Amino acid sequence: MRGIVNSTIKLYLKTRYKKLEYSFLHPHVSQSDILENLLFSASETEVGTQYQFDEIRHYQDFKDRLPVNTYEDVKHDINRMMHGLPDVLWPGVVYWYAKSSGTTHDKSKFIPVSRQNLKHCHVKGFWDSLAILYNNYPDAKIFEYNNLVLGGTLYDFEPNPETRFGDISAILIHEMPLVGRPFYSPDFETAFIKKWDEKIERAAQLASRDRDIGSIGGVPTWNIVLFKRILEITGKSNLLEVWPNLQVYLHGGVNFKPYRSQFEALIPRSDFIYQETYNASEGYFACQNDYTTPDLLLFLDNGVFYEFIPLEKLDEDHSTAVPLEGVETGINYAIVITTNTGLWRYMPGDTVMFTSTDPYKIVITGRTKHFINAFGEEVMVANTDEAISQTCQSLNVRIREYMVAPVYLNTNKKGSHQWLIEFDGPAPDLEDFADLLDENLQSINSDYEAKRFQDMALERLQITTVPGQTFENWLRNRGKMGAQVKVPRLSNDRKNMEEILAMIGKEAAL
Repeated sequence: MRGIVNSTIKLYLKTRYKKLEYSFLHPHVSQSDILENLLFSASETEVGTQYQFDEIRHYQDFKDRLPVNTYEDVKHDINRMMHGLPDVLWPGVVYWYAKSSGTTHDKSKFIPVSRQNLKHCHVKGFWDSLAILYNNYPDAKIFEYNNLVLGGTLYDFEPNPETRFGDISAILIHEMPLVGRPFYSPDFETAFIKKWDEKIERAAQLASRDRDIGSIGGVPTWNIVLFKRILEITGKSNLLEVWPNLQVYLHGGVNFKPYRSQFEALIPRSDFIYQETYNASEGYFACQNDYTTPDLLLFLDNGVFYEFIPLEKLDEDHSTAVPLEGVETGINYAIVITTNTGLWRYMPGDTVMFTSTDPYKIVITGRTKHFINAFGEEVMVANTDEAISQTCQSLNVRIREYMVAPVYLNTNKKGSHQWLIEFDGPAPDLEDFADLLDENLQSINSDYEAKRFQDMALERLQITTVPGQTFENWLRNRGKMGAQVKVPRLSNDRKNMEEILAMIGKEAAL
């Protein structure tokens, strides 16, 4: 029976792929149509009235009238929407909100997810990704087996019970189309367990008995925790001994490169398919269409109008924003989006670089601010600045500078963050300092807090002290000195930190 279902869906995806091809062949027409539809749809909202959407005829009008926004600029309006106010940024009442870590002073940010956005961006992006996968692998059998996804958690918004929020993965699972429900694993009861230790244990118990899992999805961090528990339960040496039909992993959210070797050890299958996606709280933007290269095909007919600001101009001149037809390859851009959920010229904080303009393909190069997202924790420099400030104040110590980088998990240990700290004066008890710093960072950043829960995905941060003038010497060695030169405090890889540790080692050996 499932073989017939897979064959039927494969025919549907073939038709869907042809529609996708039209947007790739006519990208500027597709984007122009998207902008026109968005402006028309929201013309009678508060924002549409304020900026007179009904008078906008061209992109330049749109660009001249509307400012570029960050979450700080729109959070007040989003809060009003969460309290049930209609027609603010998008027509009607928006009931769903995707929760992710704040990029500035907030512990969390809440992104509206309208019905249109859910259906025509997130869900559409998922099906379009499958259409691309089946176009590359016509013999794929995803719908002959179950799909294992360990999603997030949903919560009610206390001031307005009709409003609900949670990870975008949790919203998608809750609103999953009927056609996908028979293929979902572990089960919906498990999906909505709020305590992560209970969720993972129950998911591991159920999934270890499900021989029909053929595909997996989600952020690598939690999946590795789940997989290791499944191998403990089953006594097997790899996942293929548990799930012999496992064939594909759809992943996104963090840089997958550090995890690749672990997945290859867990899934020793030479023809296993890895497909990367760019699915954020704000929308489903792109996916891999050539599995031999890391770049992603940008989705152009998904309810999102794209603009791009050269990163070097970001802090001084937003007028340099260009639509799709204005981009060039090899330039680092901050992405700006206008979406069918009421985000107007909004910067989600990601930076991208185009590798091709025919078709339009990108690589995600980082964030507009220093960050660490090696494990899905989305820690920003504003978070670490606040956490270390609180810690120093509580313990009456001072620091000169610091740097943070990930310590990647492997088969023997879990991941963590390593902090290099140059104290100004005597160093405190490092264990006490690390405990308090870790607690403060959890209180500031909800995604870090989730990953730290009972040490399941991340262990407590590590602290390494460095001698005075270490960071100054490192910058000098790199030829970067001056009033405007700053230490890159957060990095999503270990390159800068390893350079400093190597420099310290050489100086100690002299």
